[in-house]
Amino acid sequence: METVAKKMNWSELAEGVINGTKISKENARSILTSPNKDILQLMDAAYQIRHHYFSNKVKLNMIINTKSGLCPEDCGYCSQSIVSEAPIDKYAWLTKEKIVEGAYEAKRRKAGTYCIVASGRKPTDREVNHVIGAVKEIREQTDLKICCCLGFLNEDQASRLAEAGVHRYNHNLNTHADHYESICSTHTYEDRVETVNHAKDAGISPCSGAIFGMGETLDQVVDIAFELNRLDADSIPCNFLVAVEKTPLEGTKELTPLQCLKILAMMRFVNPTKEIRISGGREVNLRGLQPLGLYAANSIFVGNYLTTEGQEPTDDWQLIEDLGFEIEECAL
Repeated sequence: METVAKKMNWSELAEGVINGTKISKENARSILTSPNKDILQLMDAAYQIRHHYFSNKVKLNMIINTKSGLCPEDCGYCSQSIVSEAPIDKYAWLTKEKIVEGAYEAKRRKAGTYCIVASGRKPTDREVNHVIGAVKEIREQTDLKICCCLGFLNEDQASRLAEAGVHRYNHNLNTHADHYESICSTHTYEDRVETVNHAKDAGISPCSGAIFGMGETLDQVVDIAFELNRLDADSIPCNFLVAVEKTPLEGTKELTPLQCLKILAMMRFVNPTKEIRISGGREVNLRGLQPLGLYAANSIFVGNYLTTEGQEPTDDWQLIEDLGFEIEECAL
């Protein structure tokens, strides 16, 4: 990643954002190319925006992988795809009872949002009904915000999930439209945008983000941030590639902890009012700089991810406490 940039007054730029001025793509790119020696100034400026809209609160999200592997798509980053030879657990749908049990585990981990995730291209109507049964029971018994990530949806499926009480639907853009064919050939970028819009049209809060470190250019990283702004995604997961062995992207290593921080800061400047979540690859890519990430982001996953391990929830709680921040246990 390039490191040459014009000298910027990050605090002044942040003040402008707080007052309603949208930053330009040129300034967003300058964040990504800012000198490493200015990282504390940059994160302090991002924190000004984050604190204005979210104070020191941190949202915790927990994933349950309700269907693992067995996916016909060829996404190069994914250990669950048809082209992956990674040694992961593969199983069909968990029972409704197991999904509901996971909600109580989310509460124990102090998560406010419970993410029901399933591998595959798209759910059948029967699978949607299976999720709806669990969602209704969770809604009756807890105050959790429920997010689903089930693949491509049609309009009817989105409407039925909304009616059942699903608050949020996750469907990441993953990468830039012009870079998409190098990552996946079994569906298109436009397919992903369509599902985000189906969720929005059904009245479900859209959750959409990207995976960084897959060969995208700096301009493409900036474009992704602005596209998520255009789509009005309420929650933006920022994933940093974990190059799992025996996947097509095995061995890819493009990011440093400082570069990850700059991406998070840029996302905050471009999407000041939105939930910015440090997602997959947080522990591997940010390493010892994880606490600094929360000066820009206001949300993290707690516990394990889909097929990769996270750190212990108690470590995340301690990290948040050490920063003087506060867990927002009810996300409604």
